[in-house]
Amino acid sequence: MGGCPDSVIGGAPEPENVDISHIFDPLNDAQREAVGAAPGPVLVLAGAGSGKTRVLTYRIAYLVQALDVSPLSVLAVTFTNKAANEMRRRIEEMLGFSVRGMWIGTFHGLSHRLLRSHFEAAGLPDSFEILDADDQYRLIRRALRELSLDEGYWPPRQVQWFINSHKEEGRRSVGLESAADQQQQTLLRVYAHYESICQRLGLVDFAELLLRTLELLQNNEALCETYRERFQHVLVDEFQDTNAIQYRWLKLLAAPRNQITAVGDDDQSIYGWRGARVENMGLLQQDFPGTRIVRLEQNYRSTGNILKAANTVIDQNVGRLGKNLWTNGKAGAPVQLYGALDEIDEGRFVVDHVQEWQRQGHRRDSVAILYRSNAQSRVFEELLLAAGVPYRVYGGLRFFERAEIKDALAYLRLVTNRESDPSFERVVNVPPRGIGARTVEAVRQQARTEGLSLWAAARALTATDVMPGRARSALTRFIDLVDTLAADCENLELAEQTDLVIARSDLIEHYRRERGEKALTRVENLEELVSAARNFGNESELPGETDLLTEFLAHAALEAGEGQAEAWEDCVQLMSLHSAKGLEFPLVFLCGLEEGLFPHQRSLDEPGGLEEERRLCYVGMTRAMQRLVLSWAEVRRLHGREHYTSPSRFLAEMPPELIEEIRVGISGRRRSAADPARDTVAPSGPTHASADAIQLGGRVQHARFGPGTVVMVEGQGEHARVQVRFERAGSKWLVLAYAKLEPC
Repeated sequence: MGGCPDSVIGGAPEPENVDISHIFDPLNDAQREAVGAAPGPVLVLAGAGSGKTRVLTYRIAYLVQALDVSPLSVLAVTFTNKAANEMRRRIEEMLGFSVRGMWIGTFHGLSHRLLRSHFEAAGLPDSFEILDADDQYRLIRRALRELSLDEGYWPPRQVQWFINSHKEEGRRSVGLESAADQQQQTLLRVYAHYESICQRLGLVDFAELLLRTLELLQNNEALCETYRERFQHVLVDEFQDTNAIQYRWLKLLAAPRNQITAVGDDDQSIYGWRGARVENMGLLQQDFPGTRIVRLEQNYRSTGNILKAANTVIDQNVGRLGKNLWTNGKAGAPVQLYGALDEIDEGRFVVDHVQEWQRQGHRRDSVAILYRSNAQSRVFEELLLAAGVPYRVYGGLRFFERAEIKDALAYLRLVTNRESDPSFERVVNVPPRGIGARTVEAVRQQARTEGLSLWAAARALTATDVMPGRARSALTRFIDLVDTLAADCENLELAEQTDLVIARSDLIEHYRRERGEKALTRVENLEELVSAARNFGNESELPGETDLLTEFLAHAALEAGEGQAEAWEDCVQLMSLHSAKGLEFPLVFLCGLEEGLFPHQRSLDEPGGLEEERRLCYVGMTRAMQRLVLSWAEVRRLHGREHYTSPSRFLAEMPPELIEEIRVGISGRRRSAADPARDTVAPSGPTHASADAIQLGGRVQHARFGPGTVVMVEGQGEHARVQVRFERAGSKWLVLAYAKLEPC
C-alpha cells in the first residue's frame, strides 16, 4: 500500500470495488458519519458510553481498507499505554494483519520514540535516561542542597509542581522573566539549576519529553516536514484532556494538510487542575478551518432516567459544544436520593444497600462507591470492614495506609511511647528540619552500641559534643517538640490531641506548601484523621482507665493491617470521581453531594471551577449502568468538627420526577418520601423515661454527659439505640435500656 493520493486528500469517494460493509455494518448512523468522514479536520464529540474507542478503531480501518492509506502513515495518540495496546489489538483484528510498525501510543511514548531517533538534533546523548516522578523528586532535592536551600522553606514537591507546570506550558527557565517576588526568583533559580543538572547527566523527565520533542520539530523544519509527510493522518483520543504543549505538538504535525481526527467530550473535561484545557476543543475549530463536527449521542451504557438526570445537570454549563445523550434501552429505575443525618448514617445506608444488592444475586464488583474527596473513603472503609464486605480502593491506598496519615500517627505514637523506633525514624525529619541522613545514622549507631531506643540514643547524643553543633541543635529541637506535644496533650480529648499534634508538628503547612491537587488531598486526609479520632472517642465503649490514644493507634494499625482485597477478588470498588472516568458499574453510589464538598469550596473561588465540578458530577452519574444512588448528609464532620450542610446545587438541577427521595424511618429502617410513617420515636423497653417520651429531635438530659439532642434511633424494644449530640461531650450512641435519659 502507498500513501494517500492527492485525490483522496481532497475528499474523493472511496475506491470502487472495495467491500467495506464489515466496517459500517456494526455502527449506528452517527458512528458511520464519523468513521466515513472525508479526510480533513474532524472533531467527534463522543458522549459518555457512546462508543468513541470503536469509532477511532473503525476510522483507522476505513482509512486503510477503503482509502488505501498505509498503516505506516497513520499516527494514533492515546492517553494511556493500556488504551494504545487495546487499539492496536482491535485494529489488527479488523485488518487481519500485524500493524507493528504503526505509530500508536501516548504523547510521552511517541515523544520518546522521536527523541531516540534524533537524539543529536535534540541535544541529548544517545543513552539519555528517563526520570519518573520519584526520580525527578530526588533530583530536585539534590538541586536544593547544591543551592543551599532548606527543604523546610522550599518543599521539593512545590518546586516539582513549579517546574512541570512551566514545562507543560512550553516555558524554559531562560525564557521566563525574573519576577520581582523573591519566592519566584528563587524558584526560577532552582528551575535553571535543575535543567543544568539534567542536561549534564542526560536526564529527561516526563514533561521534558514533550517540551524537547516540540522544540526538536520547531527548530528543524526539514525534520518536521519529513514527519508531516509520513503521518498523513493524525488521530487523537480523549482530546478534551490535552494540555497546552500537547495541543501545539498535534497542531505542528497535522498542519498544513489538516488531516486530523480528534475524539473527545468537552462535558468530561475534569483535569483542569493538572493542565488540561477544555478550550482546545474550540481552538481546533479555529486553527483547522472547515472542521467537521460529528456528535455521538446514543449511549449504550446507562438507562434513560440516569441519562436524563445527567443531561439536565450538564446543561447548566455555558459554552458547551452541545450534546444530549439518549438510549434505545429502557427508562429503568428512578435515581434514588438519600438524605442522611451524618456521614456515619450515610455509610451505613450504602453498606446496607450493597448487602441487599448482593443478596439479590449480584456480584460485589458490580458496585462502585464514588466520592469527591479521598478523605471520604475512611467511613466507608470502616463500615465495610465491620460488615465483612470485601472492598478495594481503586487507584489508591486505604485511608490508614496513606503517607500523610502514617506521618501523623507516628507523631501520636511518639507522644504516648518515645521508645517507638519506627515512628522516630519516620518523622525525625518530617517536615524537614535539618536532620540529615548522617545525623540519623549517628543516632542508629549510638542506639546499637548502647542498646538504647533511637529516642534515648538521640537524647544522649544531644547531651555531648560528639555531633556538629548545627545537627545537635536540630535534633534537640525535635526532641523538645515531641516532649512539648506530650505535655500539652495531657487531659485533652482524643480528637483534641490529634488536632493539636497535627497542627503543632506543622504537617498541614508542610503538605500545603507542596501545591497542586495531591497536596490538597493530603491536607484533607489529615483533617479527616481528626474526625476519625472524634468518632472513635465518641463511640468507644472501653473502660475509663484505658488509654484511648493507645487504643486508637492500635485500631489504626489493625485497619491498615487488614489489607485490601486482591485485584482479582469479588469486591466493592471505592474510588474518587477523578479515578472513575472511563469505568462503568451496574450500581453506583455518588456520595457527599453537599455545598462546599461537591461542588468543592475551592471551585467556587476559581475561574471555571464550578463548571469543572459540574462536569465531574456528570462523569460520576454516567458511570452508572442500571442503578444510580445519590446521597448527602445534614451534618458532616470536617476538619474534626461538625458542620451543618445544605444539599448540593447539582441536586436542585435534576428533574424532581426522575428522583425517588429516601428518608430516615423512625425505627432505623429507610423509607421513601411517600411513606406516611410519622417522624417520632416510640421505643419500648425498660428506659428510665417512658418510651414515647424520647423523640427524634427532642432534648434530653444524661447524668454524666449533660444536655443533648436526639438525632438518631435504631431498633425497637429494650435494645433500641439512640444517638444523642451532647453539648459538652459530643455525639454518643446509647442503649435506651441503660442510658437513663430524662426528657428536658
